[in-house]
Amino acid sequence: MNQQSVSLNVSVRRTDEDSRLIEESVKGSKDAFKELFNKNVSKIHSLCLRISADKDAAEELTQLVFINAWEKLKSFRHECKFSTWLHRIAVNQYLMHVRSEKSKVQHTEQLSVDTVRSVSGKSAEQRIDLEMAISKLPEQARTVLILHDIEGYKHQEISEMMSIEVGTSKAHLHRARKLLREELSK
Repeated sequence: MNQQSVSLNVSVRRTDEDSRLIEESVKGSKDAFKELFNKNVSKIHSLCLRISADKDAAEELTQLVFINAWEKLKSFRHECKFSTWLHRIAVNQYLMHVRSEKSKVQHTEQLSVDTVRSVSGKSAEQRIDLEMAISKLPEQARTVLILHDIEGYKHQEISEMMSIEVGTSKAHLHRARKLLREELSK
């Protein structure tokens, strides 16, 4: 058995396990949902922390994501991985949070440890500079940068999540990268 089929088998087992847990959760099993929560909470919290750049907001958003997931679990159609579905809920929850506040989320100077780790080959001082530069980006540019460059979403997916055009997503990413280069060259 080659490595590709081994990783495919592991992926299929995870999907089967997630499907079983989702099915049990839909039937009302809190234990099954708790298991789904435990498998995904750190990734969702990390995403919420990156896009909000605020620890308190990230914790609140993470809770809201899983409350929404519990309430909408029956609507999960297995067209994507459960973790991808949760990521979309998280982004939508963040966007709703921003809209309901009608003001920009306060920026902090600290981003998640995951952001630091995602920048390999840089010194600690360079990573801190990058963290600070990312936290200074305009809200939508920062969100697109994180979703595209860190989370790996494509512009089409980002445009759907954020209710913007694909071209707008590309423009935000271009602007974010340009502003980062300018800030880091100071």
